Formats: sequence, C-alpha cells, structure tokens
Amino acid sequence: MGTQIWIWAGFSLFILAMLAMDLGVFHRSAHQVRFKEALTWTGVWIVLAGLFGLGVWYFSGPAKALEFYTGYLIELSLSADNVFVFVLIFSYFAVPQRFQHKVLFWGVLGALIMRVLMIGVGVALIQKFAWLLYIFGAFLVFTGIKMILGKDQEIHPEQNPLVRWFTKLVPVTSNYQEDRFLVRVNGRRMATPLLVVLFCVEVSDLIFAVDSIPAIFSVTLDPFIVYTSNVFAIMGLRSLYFVLGGMVSKFYYLRMGLGGVLGFVGIKMLMAHTPFKIDTMVALAVVGGLLGLALVASFIRARWMGKEAVPTHKSGFPS
Repeated sequence: MGTQIWIWAGFSLFILAMLAMDLGVFHRSAHQVRFKEALTWTGVWIVLAGLFGLGVWYFSGPAKALEFYTGYLIELSLSADNVFVFVLIFSYFAVPQRFQHKVLFWGVLGALIMRVLMIGVGVALIQKFAWLLYIFGAFLVFTGIKMILGKDQEIHPEQNPLVRWFTKLVPVTSNYQEDRFLVRVNGRRMATPLLVVLFCVEVSDLIFAVDSIPAIFSVTLDPFIVYTSNVFAIMGLRSLYFVLGGMVSKFYYLRMGLGGVLGFVGIKMLMAHTPFKIDTMVALAVVGGLLGLALVASFIRARWMGKEAVPTHKSGFPS
C-alpha cells in the first residue's frame, strides 16, 4: 500500500509540474497557438504516454501495460469528440484565439479533478456491485448505436440548464476583459464571458466522462491504470484541439467510428464473465482498426466529395 501511495503521489506531482510549466513558462502570456506548436505538444504527450506504458510494463508486466495502452487509445479517441464541441463553443462565444488555451488549461485542471472523483466512485461501486458492469455495457452499446445512426445535432450553449442557471446566478460583463475570468466593475465583482465559456467546457467534459469512464472499465478496474490513461488522454486534448480544430469538417465519419468504439467496448463489457470474453489485445486491435477506418474513409470523402461545412452559430452571449 505504501508503494502504491508513492506511485500515486509521484504521478500527480509530475502532472502538476507539467501544468505549472505549461502555464508559467510556455504560455505565460496569452497568444494564439500555432499548428506547429500544437503538433509538437501533441507528439510530446503521445511519447510520454508511450514511455509511461513501458514503465508499467517494466514494473507490473505486459498485461498491465496492454491494459494501459488500450485504455489510453479508447480515452484518446473518445476525447476527440470533445474537439468538435470545443470548436462550437468557442465559435458561438466568439472567443479570441489567444484566450482559448487558457480556457482549455483550466478546463483540463477541472476535468482531472472530476475524473478522479468519478473513477474512484465507479471502481468502488463495480467492485461492490459487479452487476453494474452489465448496466454500463448496455448503456455504451445504446450510446454507440445512437451515435452511429443519429444525425449531428447543433449545440446551443445558451439552452443548457446549467449554463442558464450560472448566468442568472453570477453577474456577467458584456465584453471580454482580456484573458481574465473575474473583474471588478464599480466596486462589484463580476464574471467575464470567458468564465462562462470555461463553465461550458467543464460541463461538456462532465457529459463526455459519462461515456468515456465506463468505457475503460471494459478493459480494467485497476484505479491507477484507469486514472493514468484518462490523464494522458486529457492532457493531450488541449494541443489536439489546436491541431484538429481547423480540420473538423474533414472527419465526416469520425463520429460513426467513435460510435463503433463505444458499441464494441460495451459488448466487451457484457461478455466479460462469459466463455466469449474478448482479449485485451483483440480489443486494442479492434479499437485501432475502427478509428483508422473512420479516418481513412473521412479523408477519401473530403478529397472526392468536397469539404463538409462546419455548423456555425451567431456569435453571442446568453443573457
């Protein structure tokens, strides 16, 4: 147990150090994140995840390492759906590009806190009530089918009950105040639209976590593997947004691919205690194959049928 505590503490300190270096050194001043910079950071986090998996292999064996890599790929692929939502949120609120990284930075920090709480509760519940695995599995299959068959729906942040509650509860300025979340106007502390954008990002991550966390339970119930795979996927999400943000229209079949991933991991969860249990290596190959097929089909469609338009919204702010 002592060793486990030190592992958790060491990993948490590493992540906090990376976040502090990110905000305090590389992004001390607000600026637009260019494609080359974002691609570099995306590569850094993928390499770090790969090295971490090798460390898991060395200390805990190949089975645990395979669980980590499979969980990481599942979480990273499902995080890609967040990119589409971020594009729509930033477009709707007309967030200047130089402020977007700060929003995503604090959004990631909030997501890490929410994930660790949800993972802790989820693992505890499943260990006590094993039948919850079947509930989660059926939910993922249903969500996957809905994602495959359903049409893309426009997102209207102002219609979200939580956002409406937030804007009624907290006084908000009419304009952005540089990259500040809170300002004092005539002696009264007020939120800026940037804080509302951050709130929308946190709400969207909470919604996506409802799908992604049960999905990794199909691979492992080891809390450390679940948490670390989630963390590496989330940490790479910010740079992934700046890499893919301008190309979301090309990924026409990605949501179908993600739906297939959700459906597959749901089936894997439902078959966990049967003679037809799906091996982790097979799961890794299937998830990678589904994503690769979706991406290849999307690029072929974009090349031969033209670029699909991205849903846009009139810039505004919920009153």
